[in-house]
Amino acid sequence: MEKQYFFFKLIPPRPTFPADITPEEAALMQLHSVYWEEHFAAGRILAYGPVLAPSGAFGLGILAVENEAEARRFGDNDPSVIEGLNRFEIHPMRLVASRAKG
Repeated sequence: MEKQYFFFKLIPPRPTFPADITPEEAALMQLHSVYWEEHFAAGRILAYGPVLAPSGAFGLGILAVENEAEARRFGDNDPSVIEGLNRFEIHPMRLVASRAKG
């Protein structure tokens, strides 16, 4: 089956995050980072990283998965989401082109 692509937005708990991250939140975000790196290595994520928007940082990922249910499961199983620190949005996208980080 051909992969489907989704824009994934990780929404932090407050606009000042991560500038005012607590030690507990930092530990949870470390688990989040490991989770994302594992999925990146497995080819389920094309690109990811923080967006440093003036209104507040948020996480962005481009997922390459079988369907929307898999994209939603990915978000639901993020340790930072499970523990209630972050929440997420997913949106289908049409991938026209991509290029590896140079």
